[in-house]
Amino acid sequence: MTPDRAGDRLDKVLANALPDLSRARLKSLIEAGAVSTEGATIREPARPVKPGQVVMVRVQPDVEASPQAQEIPLDVVYEDMDLIVVNKQPGLVVHPAPGSPDMTLVNALLAHCGDSLSGIGGVKRPGIVHRLDKDTSGLMVAAKSDAAHAGLSAMFAAHDMDRGYRAVTWGVPSPPQGRIDGAIGRNPHDRQRMAIVSRGGKDAVTHYAVEQRFGLAAALVGCRLETGRTHQIRVHLASRGHGLVGDPLYGRAPRGARAQLPSLAVGFPRQALHAWLLGFRHPVTGRNLRFEADIPGDMKDLLRALGYHTSG
Repeated sequence: MTPDRAGDRLDKVLANALPDLSRARLKSLIEAGAVSTEGATIREPARPVKPGQVVMVRVQPDVEASPQAQEIPLDVVYEDMDLIVVNKQPGLVVHPAPGSPDMTLVNALLAHCGDSLSGIGGVKRPGIVHRLDKDTSGLMVAAKSDAAHAGLSAMFAAHDMDRGYRAVTWGVPSPPQGRIDGAIGRNPHDRQRMAIVSRGGKDAVTHYAVEQRFGLAAALVGCRLETGRTHQIRVHLASRGHGLVGDPLYGRAPRGARAQLPSLAVGFPRQALHAWLLGFRHPVTGRNLRFEADIPGDMKDLLRALGYHTSG
């Protein structure tokens, strides 16, 4: 320890020296007997350090917890020996993460597929090759075999899939169709959000087309992805001033829009985004597959309230 740290608490000194470990984590390591000096174990986090004292910290790697099978209803669109396509309901998290340790799509797939999913693609994300945000609904494919996992992963990496989305935006994008090209990375001012960034982001391209206008206040917009970045459609449309209705991160309503729209739109509880189309080549059989999923009930109610109408 450096002389200027002499007399400070051990856990505080270690937290300064080891920024990758939180002070709470270091305190638990000390109390667990994982910290020593000159061959003697230290178990007192508040123990003052001495000038020149050498302290050893043994950090064991975290062990991934295996998700458990849980009976959660799934809308299965297609399934064979190698893969499964589901129409994910809004509100369902894809894989376990801090804050959502269970009741995820992975838990549901483990219950539905049984041992066929075990070990495919890792412990926490078995079979998962892409994801949708928790509150985005629509089509997802998961692998049930190693061959399918490798093939699907390669297709997503090469952007060799047809993916279509429908979104309800605040305002009407202009021009009514176009291409949004902007690299996406973490917002430097808010790590919970993504943003179009000039450095350090990943290339992202979204093609959009207005399918129906609701005055000047909102629109139904179709989107096709060349890439698949975190929050891509949400960030790209918001960058043009047309965030998604209901989006808590990027969907702020334009000035005056709230007064022009029904209360259902103003209070819509999730981002109005649905993955309605998924097309790809079967990674094992080579057969071309294409799936469509109708817009879910809550978005239909929203569109009806806005005045949606079909042609013909």
